[in-house]
Amino acid sequence: MKKKIITRFLWGGPIGITISYLITIAISVVMGEGNYYPVVPQLIDYCDSEINAVVIQTLCSLLYGCICAAASVIWEIDNWSLLRMTITHLAIVSLVTFPISWFMWWMPHTLGGILSYFSIFVLIYTIIWIGQYLAIKSKIRKMNQQLKQ
Repeated sequence: MKKKIITRFLWGGPIGITISYLITIAISVVMGEGNYYPVVPQLIDYCDSEINAVVIQTLCSLLYGCICAAASVIWEIDNWSLLRMTITHLAIVSLVTFPISWFMWWMPHTLGGILSYFSIFVLIYTIIWIGQYLAIKSKIRKMNQQLKQ
């Protein structure tokens, strides 16, 4: 289990950076009017320069990817209930996602921004949870078929 966590942690970092970079490209294509926006302007102001903001966002994306990938091992703990897996995973991901999102200015620092963030977070988490649920259900079905044989 430890080896799996470490392996996913190490793979998660580059994946986190890649996803973050692809998001900046998508946002720039949709809203950039031909310009590339690697970070939000508020982060540039906070960091005193664009390069500092990009470096910090890259490091946060790396950390975010590492932790989320390592946390995915939770879904493979066979002796845990689905409820326990969900609560544990949700707690870990929430504790990582909100502070990084706040610090990176990936959401407006207003009540509306926080509510919007949580709505999107819950929607994405629910979609991922349904995927995990279906995967677990399939795994159980396969085990039951093997037991019948």
